[in-house]
Amino acid sequence: ELVAQAIHREGQARAANRPFVAVNCGAIAESLLESELFGHEEGAFTGARRGGHAGLFEAANGGTLFLDEIGEMPLSLQTRLLRVLEEREVMRVGGTRPVPIEVRVISATHCDLEARVREGRFRADLFYRLAVLRLALPPLRERLADIVPLGEWSLKHALAALGARPHPNLHAEMKACAPVLEAYAWPGNVRELRNLMERLALFLAAEPLQALTPSFLVSIAPELNQAVAMPAPAPEADTESIAAVLARFNGQRDAAAKHLGISRTTLWRRLRSQNPEGGRAVRPRG
Repeated sequence: ELVAQAIHREGQARAANRPFVAVNCGAIAESLLESELFGHEEGAFTGARRGGHAGLFEAANGGTLFLDEIGEMPLSLQTRLLRVLEEREVMRVGGTRPVPIEVRVISATHCDLEARVREGRFRADLFYRLAVLRLALPPLRERLADIVPLGEWSLKHALAALGARPHPNLHAEMKACAPVLEAYAWPGNVRELRNLMERLALFLAAEPLQALTPSFLVSIAPELNQAVAMPAPAPEADTESIAAVLARFNGQRDAAAKHLGISRTTLWRRLRSQNPEGGRAVRPRG
């Protein structure tokens, strides 16, 4: 949704005055999704609003409609959606008069739509109508350089919402926490990072003198320290492979240990055992 909002802001003149409407196609019951998207006339079905109701397409007219989890849309509604995209007009449920619309449609999905097309679970014509421009969004774990800046931005906003001021050296403290943050897999992506920063803000707002250190961060977010509890690697993991992993992660001990499935202590002990001179040539940072 953040990407969709960015496209909306950058792609239209005076976008601030034009609507951005988002809907999760998998979170609304099939019986309600049709009227939510296309609207309904009074008396169209039991419980219909008096005077009718404009759907989300009409609400987004002149702006952007973001259809999240488009792969979860029922087949019966896919046909109606295709017609709206082709004709650029919407017919309310129970209505007889088409309503012209001019809407940019952005859709997103976590599933393989091409596979669903082959399985008959998603209309091929709708897929090709939607797939004018395809953007693959990499997970946060593949964008290590983004983690600290996004975390710092989220933390500042979370502190502001609590009426607290960030530490003057917050930027330096966040950079010091980078090895811990970047070693984590972030299965919840940016949403998980934002929620963690909100949790951190609660502690920092309650203890204004508390410094943000890696140990303090792990103390309130033990999930970040998962790598220590992972099983040891197979015996064939030799010094060369460990050194290669260290080089790949620019000497960051946490990231290399997580990749190999061992703790930092085990990583350093194995290097020392193979290098009695002290391991100066391969001593990792972090």
